[in-house]
Amino acid sequence: MVQRILEPAEIESNDHVAIARVRLPERGELFAARAARLRQLAPASPIGAYLLLMAHVADAQHALAATHDVPPPSPADIERAAEHCMPLLAAPDLTLHGADALFARLADQPELAAPVGKLRAMSAEARHAQLQALLGLPGADGEADVDATLAPFLMAALQLDRTVLASRLREQDIPMLDVHTVCPVCGTPPVASIVRIGGRYQGLRYLHCGLCATEWHMVRVKCSHCESTEGISYYAVEGQGDALKAETCEPCHHYRKVCYMEKDQLAEPLADDLASLALDVMMGAAGYGRPNGNPLLWLADDDGPDDDER
Repeated sequence: MVQRILEPAEIESNDHVAIARVRLPERGELFAARAARLRQLAPASPIGAYLLLMAHVADAQHALAATHDVPPPSPADIERAAEHCMPLLAAPDLTLHGADALFARLADQPELAAPVGKLRAMSAEARHAQLQALLGLPGADGEADVDATLAPFLMAALQLDRTVLASRLREQDIPMLDVHTVCPVCGTPPVASIVRIGGRYQGLRYLHCGLCATEWHMVRVKCSHCESTEGISYYAVEGQGDALKAETCEPCHHYRKVCYMEKDQLAEPLADDLASLALDVMMGAAGYGRPNGNPLLWLADDDGPDDDER
């Protein structure tokens, strides 16, 4: 039986309690599924070698996720976030709990010897300064220059911590935010969105956090950057199917990608976003900007890491 995809107006009219408003990550599945998807997409991608390298990173994350531990938010933190409608990690701790174990697992990959070696030799303070710069947070000693060769691996370490933390939460722990365009767990903007299939997620669109992998519901045909419902259009690269499109917004002139699981059941938002640079090039040529980049891809920029150019 074919299940009908709900339209935005229908979803809005439903009882909000009946909608699965968040989808928390499964630590035992997420990174393995991402690695498999990156390997599946690599042969047809112009950056296939890089995708395979990131698949190796996801393998290492998966190997550590099952036993890795990160202190969860306290009951007081959860209560405060709910009271003030703010993300659980409103003032995130940038301590990297699993970085050394992750970098040790990556050190046996010849292509990663130089960046991983540099990261293993860095002090905790230097890693912290890099993360502040990568996340656009002000540093105590000014903003550090972003090292694009180290950035994906630092962000992978932060992904490991935050995904494990998010996997330990319950749906009722997640606050309802006043701002719907950032992750309710860690406050990060979404890397992409996905229209899911199956069970209580059937036909619903979720924004996907590139750091903690939490997904939160947003109705379809709505800008995930400025929340406009006017001037929304969809674009795809000719000949590459309809499983991935760029959702553009005329009022703010930004775009984010949308994966459609009814077109490809193996779609994984972060992997599909990373593998579709041709769509980014097309949207950039059309004059649309990305509100934020993919945490596993950083391009050197002499003028600094402008989000719309990253």
